Amino acid sequence: MLTVLVDYDSGNLHSAEKAFQRMAQEVGGGEVIVTSRAEDVARADRIVLPGDGAFPACRRALGAAPGMVEALEDAVLRRGVPFFGICVGMQMLASVGREYEEVAGLDWIGGAVERITPADASLKVPHMGWNDLVIDRAHPVLDGVATGDHAYFVHSYQFHVASPAHLLAHVEYGGPVTAIVARDNIIGTQFHPEKSQATGLRMIANFLRWRP
Repeated sequence: MLTVLVDYDSGNLHSAEKAFQRMAQEVGGGEVIVTSRAEDVARADRIVLPGDGAFPACRRALGAAPGMVEALEDAVLRRGVPFFGICVGMQMLASVGREYEEVAGLDWIGGAVERITPADASLKVPHMGWNDLVIDRAHPVLDGVATGDHAYFVHSYQFHVASPAHLLAHVEYGGPVTAIVARDNIIGTQFHPEKSQATGLRMIANFLRWRP
């Protein structure tokens, strides 16, 4: 089995690569590679799309990678390859992002990415650090993950899903903030699983064993 982490110059992928490689060794999950080649995405059994930075820059960089969006759409939407989006990689699943300007997302899960606006003015944005997950619905990738488990966040914008059926978990930060979204063979986390210790590693292991 081959798991591909997509590199489109969206930040340092070293931590994510090491976390996925570690869990692949533990669960017999096969090979994990980082690649910028659409050909590798086309042959992958699992696809991970990380992302750090601003939505417009990440979306444009992904679109500029030769053949990458087409390879992702063919694998994920047409062939049902399991997909994991992380941070801005999750946000790009949305229909539109509104960070600095309005930019079209991949539109794989309906909704919009908009600035976090805590009801408590003392809460700072970006939302940064550890927060407790609130699980809204069960999912195989969340096996063994419970409400109250911690995850590590660094973001100023959140994904407002159009359908509640696509919201798996949220956190409270002056109001609900989307933490995990999913649809069919697609899952995405606003937090960084590779930096979320036991909770994140468990999710990575579950993803590597997931058969949607």
